[in-house]
Amino acid sequence: MLSNHTVYIIVGPTAVGKTSFAISLAQHLKTEIISADARQCYAELSIGVARPSLEELSQVPHHFIASHSVNKTVNAQVFENDALAKADELFKTHHSVVMVGGTGLYIKAFCEGLDLIPAIDPAIREDIIKQYEKLGLRWLQKEVSVKDPMYWAKGEQQNPQRLMRALEVMLGTGASIVSFQIKNKITRPFNIVKVGLELPRAQLYEKINQRVLTMVDNGLEQEVRNLAPHFHLNALQTVGYSEWMPYFEGEILKEKVIEDIQQNTRHYAKRQMTWFKKDPDIIWHSPNEINAAQII
Repeated sequence: MLSNHTVYIIVGPTAVGKTSFAISLAQHLKTEIISADARQCYAELSIGVARPSLEELSQVPHHFIASHSVNKTVNAQVFENDALAKADELFKTHHSVVMVGGTGLYIKAFCEGLDLIPAIDPAIREDIIKQYEKLGLRWLQKEVSVKDPMYWAKGEQQNPQRLMRALEVMLGTGASIVSFQIKNKITRPFNIVKVGLELPRAQLYEKINQRVLTMVDNGLEQEVRNLAPHFHLNALQTVGYSEWMPYFEGEILKEKVIEDIQQNTRHYAKRQMTWFKKDPDIIWHSPNEINAAQII
């Protein structure tokens, strides 16, 4: 049976305006925010992941922001457990909670649970990462296409994290990661309202391009330089950070780094929308034409 508690989940592509809208909604509801962002949870990552500003964080209490070190394993399972526990805690003093983020798998895990994949020997993952770092994305793509054609046919072929996970599961279990997809969704004991924010593609891409320029102006290069000793970690294999290494090694100009980050961020936003558009429960709005009162 559902309780009278509700989680309002704000989704959409990067740079669309989710943070500001979530803050206004949380203020309207007099509640707190759980971040569903697989990168903003890392304490060491700030500028490159567009972490909410100190001013924004001071307006409404946020959870799962800068909560973990890049040295810690944070995945959808960790998020599911932590977010459910935090929501349960907040429901003791609030009727509703706001969740906001662009990591579709985290939101799926929170709403309906994850695929039941057996534990896999960490050594398999470590070996895959070493091979990927040595041989690159093309090697990884070939390995997955050959060893797990079922995933390759429908998976994210440009996403190294997803590809490494698929290869890890195949090597560790002998079965495709696709075969572990659950058939029945878990029903949570609270109401879920999903709100999607979207903009015309040209307008979104312009915001993305400008955001990257602002990140660079705010010191992204130095932030990434400071993190260079951690580049072998999965948390740093992400847009805004991985593009800098060729520049640090003198292989490309800074202008090329900026262009690559802009392009990769646009591609990331497109993948986000592809994921979220498959969810029929999401009600879509323009961030310029919606306010908190309309959601309640």
